[in-house]
Amino acid sequence: MARRRNRSLLRTIAPDSIYNSELATKFINSMMYDGEKAVAERIFYEAINILTEKTGGSGFEAFEKAMKTAEPAIEVKSRRVGGVTYQVPVEVYPVRKRSLATRWILTAARARTGRSMSQKLANEFLDILNNTGGTLKKKEEVRKMAEANRAFSHYAW
Repeated sequence: MARRRNRSLLRTIAPDSIYNSELATKFINSMMYDGEKAVAERIFYEAINILTEKTGGSGFEAFEKAMKTAEPAIEVKSRRVGGVTYQVPVEVYPVRKRSLATRWILTAARARTGRSMSQKLANEFLDILNNTGGTLKKKEEVRKMAEANRAFSHYAW
């Protein structure tokens, strides 16, 4: 079967200067508004420092664990079959897992009230580690939707 489009090449991203991690760089880039990378970096590193204080261990390891926990295993995609649109459960590719987790974490952190963004971000990471919070609620919502539409899984191609 022929592909409709060419796959785009993934760009290599330079790891961040403090933790030497591409994951941290991608997270910072996703946080950034209007090209204000220095502001996004400051917020991220402050959040990691807050995590270090509250967990007693490495804040960066807590961040990595929270990201891993927030990644969805399955999602639903719309498939049009004979005039009817089905929500078909499909496995999530690793790159998309990371981007969904990042997006959900940032959305949940921004939706929190009060305090600075670094505080809200650190609290969201802590909530993920404690299996609570808006991010895991979203992940569970997506999983339930996929479970409910399991009968249409034969339309996945």
